[in-house]
Amino acid sequence: MSESASIIALIQDMEALQIEKVIMLARRLKPGLTMEDIRNPHDFPELDDPDWHYEDGLLTGIQSVLMALRSREREIAP
Repeated sequence: MSESASIIALIQDMEALQIEKVIMLARRLKPGLTMEDIRNPHDFPELDDPDWHYEDGLLTGIQSVLMALRSREREIAP
């Protein structure tokens, strides 16, 4: 596995853990929410919670880094 692939794998693991954290917190605030529900937090006033917004923001940051790395990898691939 190349260094680039191992970095992407690490960030994918981070993403999976953060997704689980975001879902668990959302479901504590409003039981029964799905991942699709969480993609539309404005539909659920219960998600207007600073801790949830923080964790969701971390997830967005991780996903942004992952997209940037994948894009860069495609640019430099032979």
